[in-house]
Amino acid sequence: MAQNGSEAASPVAGVAARYASALFELARDERNVDGVAESLERFGGLLNESADLRRLVRSPVFSGAEQEAAIGAVLDKAGITGLGASFIRLAAANRRLFALPDMIRAFRVLVRESKGIVRAEVTVAERPSDAVVEEIKASLRDVARAEIDLDLRIDPSLIGGLVVKIGSRMVDASLRTKLNGIRLAMREAR
Repeated sequence: MAQNGSEAASPVAGVAARYASALFELARDERNVDGVAESLERFGGLLNESADLRRLVRSPVFSGAEQEAAIGAVLDKAGITGLGASFIRLAAANRRLFALPDMIRAFRVLVRESKGIVRAEVTVAERPSDAVVEEIKASLRDVARAEIDLDLRIDPSLIGGLVVKIGSRMVDASLRTKLNGIRLAMREAR
């Protein structure tokens, strides 16, 4: 997995990348990459929804046994089983829950890379219709010559238009940027 400079500098990102890589290899060997990805995504969704679960994962106050028991209960209640659940339990047993969100992100990157999927971050001023989202995906697919995993973000300060980031490339076609450009040109014309 390619790491950018900030990931390489972070000890948590290094731990996350190693765990995610080991899990990916195991899931690939068991021909269960999609199943593990789905389990991790479900757990990630639970993390996003629950402040208490985030506190459990991040806090060093809880003992390893407390974390293991609580995580086990969450996994059982959510119906998360198999290799994904075993991995999450292992992270708890090894006192690595604090790195679990990064592990999930790193695993997601490995899955996308293995499938030739390119991640695109698109920021718009307001939620577009499903038809417009599909049109954006189709256009990006043509440009990237690959399947697109679209991360759609809403930022009303853009006023209109959109900002697209694919890898290290960025295209800013927002109305805010265009207005700022006009404002700068007007100042220079004085």
